[in-house]
Amino acid sequence: MPHSDRDRLLALAGIYQAALCVRQIARQGSVDADLMEPCLYSLFQTNADSVAEVFGGEAKVAPGVRTLLGQLTGKEPRDLELTRYLVSLIKLERVLTGRPVMVRNIADGIAQTSAKLEEQHLLDPQVLAALGELYAGTVSLLGPRIMVQGEPVYLKNPDNQARIRALLLAGIRAAWLWRQVGGSRWQILIKRRRLLDEARNYLRQVSH
Repeated sequence: MPHSDRDRLLALAGIYQAALCVRQIARQGSVDADLMEPCLYSLFQTNADSVAEVFGGEAKVAPGVRTLLGQLTGKEPRDLELTRYLVSLIKLERVLTGRPVMVRNIADGIAQTSAKLEEQHLLDPQVLAALGELYAGTVSLLGPRIMVQGEPVYLKNPDNQARIRALLLAGIRAAWLWRQVGGSRWQILIKRRRLLDEARNYLRQVSH
């Protein structure tokens, strides 16, 4: 089944949104639940009918789309930190695909964590801790490792560490989705105008 520019836009925006959340936690010690929840929600979606449903709805990654638009148009100062996170997550996803045993372990870990959602909220500390431990025991062992920059007082907090690791796992999930729907760095370079047009159309639609 062919995938659309909208599919690729939403998947790429999902990576940006996860990166946004990581940076906010690392630098401010907190993040808006509405920004974070779609990223984590995507981890548990294995049979979604559309890319939008992976994140819980069409408008859920609007912050990621706005960030993407700002970065690619050049109207805002280029955020090299977000770009570094984006590139690192995409590279890690590629490395991970070459480790089928680790992929299965992650899938099993997510399935086990999903059982917690019957009694706990998606952002419950125990759910986040389980996802954080899953990342620490799998993806964090691969290279290149993602070096998160921020305020030491926030980075040393165990709850923040769990949230950051869970969001990095969500970023890799979005990177996998991006590749699955035909995304690549050449899509960004060669079809940049189409991606930007789709981003503008999307934001007009979700703002109504």
